[in-house]
Amino acid sequence: MKPGERFSSRVDDYQKYRPDYPQSLVTEIIKQSGLDDSAVIADFGSGTGIFTRRLLQAGFEVYAVEPNREMRVAAESTLAAEPGFTSIDGSAEDSRLESASIDLITAAQAFHWFNTDTAKQEFRRVLKPQGQLALIWNKRKLSQPFQQAYDAILREFAPEYGKVNHMNLSEMDIQGFFATGAMRRIVIDNSQQLDFAGLLGRLKSSSYCPEESSPQYIPLATELLSLFDQYAIDGSIAFEYDSELYLGPISPGQ
Repeated sequence: MKPGERFSSRVDDYQKYRPDYPQSLVTEIIKQSGLDDSAVIADFGSGTGIFTRRLLQAGFEVYAVEPNREMRVAAESTLAAEPGFTSIDGSAEDSRLESASIDLITAAQAFHWFNTDTAKQEFRRVLKPQGQLALIWNKRKLSQPFQQAYDAILREFAPEYGKVNHMNLSEMDIQGFFATGAMRRIVIDNSQQLDFAGLLGRLKSSSYCPEESSPQYIPLATELLSLFDQYAIDGSIAFEYDSELYLGPISPGQ
């Protein structure tokens, strides 16, 4: 399945159960990149608009670039009335944006889906000379016992997990996208409180979760319930993340 098609059946769960991003993350982007109120941002792989909304709330003009029709329509339904919002049927490899028109490119929970060589060329094309790139992920805190057990369940019952898991990206992979020595990394705590329906929905929002019709789904959901019962306090669990930001100028062309 093409990356642009993987979330078509997961939009509802994605909107309801994916984590937001800390407002302090946007504050750090503004501070570190020196953006002013006139800045124009392109949010690549914008999905249902979770991070796009944060940028709009900060007062920026934002082009939300998303190749998946269902996710793009979901973002349009919730953000169309927001000042500064423009939805683009495009991708990281072909954004349809004007050359040298963008002050900052963001990609939240999306960079690992891009064809990095082609995307890098496209980013260079649309960025202004002093433009910068911000790559953002909510990464599960695998140092925690619950997350370690959750990860083990995914590895056993979700065959796609090892193939498309964004956590397979190394910092060296990411660093190669930025100008030498210019990348800054910032980590901010983030969390969700989830009951079992929320935990299951959070899992189902992931592209690697087996479809309900697959033979792996029932064993996966059963193990997830057992794990929830083991760690839940007063009917919910804290699903914790490191919100990671990688920010800087993109590497120059060859």
